[in-house]
Amino acid sequence: MVTIRVLIVDDVEQVRRDLRTLLTLVGGIEIVGEAANGIEALRMAKTLFPEVVLMDLEMPVMDGYEATPQIKEIQPACRVIALSIHAGETERQRALQSGVDAFVVKGAALGTLLDAIHNTPTYGQMPKGEKK
Repeated sequence: MVTIRVLIVDDVEQVRRDLRTLLTLVGGIEIVGEAANGIEALRMAKTLFPEVVLMDLEMPVMDGYEATPQIKEIQPACRVIALSIHAGETERQRALQSGVDAFVVKGAALGTLLDAIHNTPTYGQMPKGEKK
């Protein structure tokens, strides 16, 4: 089984803890770090080399909208999955414009999050098996 290296970024400690607990129980996912804001996420992405970043969009210090393109710049193959309580089209479009690869509403079924972690291609790439 392939293990996916995940960095969790959310300003709410309980959210980070819950995600870590759920994802650890599933297997095939290694939580390489946790960050409370975009600046911490950037620092960790440079040294921990996550394959997936679960990124809250609204945080103090530096939000996910601002951190995402910077993470993509330093780790181009890293997939960023936006997590937000706001599911409106405006938030989704803004997240896509910042470079996120997928958008998952907080509180969605675990299967939805797992599908995004395992099956979302890097922004601009086609899913495996699809032809341009």
